[in-house]
Amino acid sequence: MPSHPSPSTVLQDARRVLRIEARAISNLIQHLGQEFERAVEMIYRCAGRVVVTGLGKSGVIGQKIAATMASTGTPAIFLHAAEAVHGDLGMLVSQDVVLAISNSGETEELIRLLPQFKRLGVQVIALTGNLKSTLAVNAEVVLNVSVREEACPLGLAPTASTTAVLAMGDALAVTLLNRRKFKPEDFARLHPGGELGKRLIHVKDIMHTGKSVPQVPLAASLESAIYEMSRKRFGCVGVVDAKGRLAGIFTDGDLRRLLERERNLVKFKIGQVMTTRPIVMRGDDLAVKAMRLMQDKRIFVLLVVDAARRLSGVLHFLDLLDAGVI
Repeated sequence: MPSHPSPSTVLQDARRVLRIEARAISNLIQHLGQEFERAVEMIYRCAGRVVVTGLGKSGVIGQKIAATMASTGTPAIFLHAAEAVHGDLGMLVSQDVVLAISNSGETEELIRLLPQFKRLGVQVIALTGNLKSTLAVNAEVVLNVSVREEACPLGLAPTASTTAVLAMGDALAVTLLNRRKFKPEDFARLHPGGELGKRLIHVKDIMHTGKSVPQVPLAASLESAIYEMSRKRFGCVGVVDAKGRLAGIFTDGDLRRLLERERNLVKFKIGQVMTTRPIVMRGDDLAVKAMRLMQDKRIFVLLVVDAARRLSGVLHFLDLLDAGVI
């Protein structure tokens, strides 16, 4: 019957792996220099796409790098090195930049592609641990991702080396993100689905607009304001001046408090009883910001104004719920 390793041995192995891989990433810092700057500049000015290619574990890491770049503002695709010589090379155009991954720099399928890259006039950035390899010699830019040891005790399975490549790919993607001044709204545009996309929705994407917005002019009677509030069913009504600018708000809570001290409501104009400094949002604000504000202030509705403080929409807590922001 096979013996089982003790818990202490299991944890020792795990810690050793993590220490080796952490050192591999840390050592990359000293490799950064002009070549990295050249790579960023080459990709930034690329009129086409970044075509990431590799084979085996390097190919798997390459797919992640391409996905990260594509989601952060740098158009990128993955090209399988083995499939490229069987027709997929047709996806390359001269305006592209190739990001070629090979720890040894001698991956046969990748080396076979180098003359084709030259023929197409495509520039190549190599991510390799061998600066004297065929790949490195034939690339326009070489990024050193060498590691001192693999975490695999046999020194065979790519572990620390693939971690290093992944980290270098992230460094490229994030540096390019900053260079492009990529904003949260840009990220939201590329991530419309899933929980991440929902949390990057803007207020203007889910707010009610036009005739749905409860509003009355500043000179309106309280009676007409109550009618508008009841008809639109948001529990509030915005009060606007002659130029459509928000002058105040009146809520069902305000109505209840007014009834506690007044019996004759007919005599009031809305301007006499409204709250003159309502809490508002802008349409370009993230919906998650509106959610936090509602939670902090314990309110269920927000009026939305534009840069000139004109009333442009209304947002209810249930809208956030329906959109999946909450």
